[in-house]
Amino acid sequence: MPVLKKLDNELLIYEESALSILVAIRKADQKIIKKYWKSKDKSKEEQMISGFPFIQTEEQDSLKIDFTKEVEYEIVNLKKFD
Repeated sequence: MPVLKKLDNELLIYEESALSILVAIRKADQKIIKKYWKSKDKSKEEQMISGFPFIQTEEQDSLKIDFTKEVEYEIVNLKKFD
């Protein structure tokens, strides 16, 4: 039986509070977010992170990730969506 490897292409969902939208962030980039929040001097840390916005689909009346455009977001405005 083959062993299934865990891919690092997972996405985490964050809420961008300033724009009131949901954003998909790569799980690998979560380290940057954690490093920012643990830092005492936040001005020295990276303050922007790239992610994919969620858009409303008219056909199914639901949200989907828009992989056509990757946008920069401020880490301070991101909150993990549960």
